[in-house]
Amino acid sequence: MASPVGRLELVERDDALVMISFDAPADGSPRHERGGSALLTEAHRQLVEYFAGRLRVFDLPLRPVGTDFQRRVWDVLAAVPWGTTTTYGWIADRLGLPPGASRAVGAANGANPLPIVLPCHRVVGADGTLIGYAGGLERKADLLRLEGVPTEADQIALF
Repeated sequence: MASPVGRLELVERDDALVMISFDAPADGSPRHERGGSALLTEAHRQLVEYFAGRLRVFDLPLRPVGTDFQRRVWDVLAAVPWGTTTTYGWIADRLGLPPGASRAVGAANGANPLPIVLPCHRVVGADGTLIGYAGGLERKADLLRLEGVPTEADQIALF
C-alpha cells in the first residue's frame, strides 16, 4: 500500500497480521507469502485512517513472531498511547529489568515486525532525541509529527 512514509507491505498468516515492511516493491509483487484478503483489507483501511489522523488505536489480530523477550517488549509498545513518547529505559523498568537493559529493549524494539501498529516510533532516547528506528529516523520523525509530537528538529526550527 502507498503511505505518507513510503510503500508498505502487509503480511498475514493464519488470520493475523504478522509483518509490515517498509519499502515494498512498487509493482505490488509480494516479498513474503501472504493470504486472506479480508484482514489485509481491514489493515489497509485502518492504516489509511491512521495516516489521515482519524485513528489512534489499531484493532487488528496481531501475531508478531519473535522471542519471548521481544514479545514482552512489544506488548509494552502496544500500550504506549498515540501522541506520546517513552524511553527504552522506561520500557526496561516497566518490565522489571535491571539498570542498563535499555540496549536489550532497543534491540527488541528494532526487531519489531509490525511497525506503526506496534508503535516503536514512539520510543526515544533518554534525552528525548530520536534514535534507533529500523525504518529510518526520517520516518520516525514523520510518524511522530503525524501524531502531533514535535521532534528535536522541529524545536530547533523554532529558534
